Amino acid sequence: MTLISLEALIAIGDSSRRTWWRRISDNPSFQKGTDPKGRTVISINAAREFVALPHDDSTLAMLMAADAGDPDSQNDAGLMYSELENHRAAVYWWRAAAEQENADAMQLLGKCYIEGIGVDVDEDAGIMWIARAATHGHIIARTQLKGLRPFIDWRSLELPPVE
Repeated sequence: MTLISLEALIAIGDSSRRTWWRRISDNPSFQKGTDPKGRTVISINAAREFVALPHDDSTLAMLMAADAGDPDSQNDAGLMYSELENHRAAVYWWRAAAEQENADAMQLLGKCYIEGIGVDVDEDAGIMWIARAATHGHIIARTQLKGLRPFIDWRSLELPPVE
């Protein structure tokens, strides 16, 4: 049986944590458990009734790898949900990947914060994520930072250390 975390379902769909718990308690056929990370997981098949999930094997495998914590798969899930115009889900996956030092996800997450796509506009957070991507050698992020040079007081900006 394929299981997906409750956190992923909340990010992908439109339902709150409270709504999901109500569904789980109201439906004894929902098979739930706990994964090694301590997260509540439920059956993909049960979840399909309430949220659109991929049906093809390769996309579902990518989503399962993303949910398990693989940063490249998380970035790919962000790209997939962005293309589907589910920007809140895209931001969820990009943040998860960015927190694991995925430079592509950092740059895309920064763009979301600057443009207010899937999150409230927060230019400081956007610049921070783009700067972090640049410190990891991301060429687009480096170009974006070069374009911002005339507009930013770099002495007052705290950037993460270069590793």
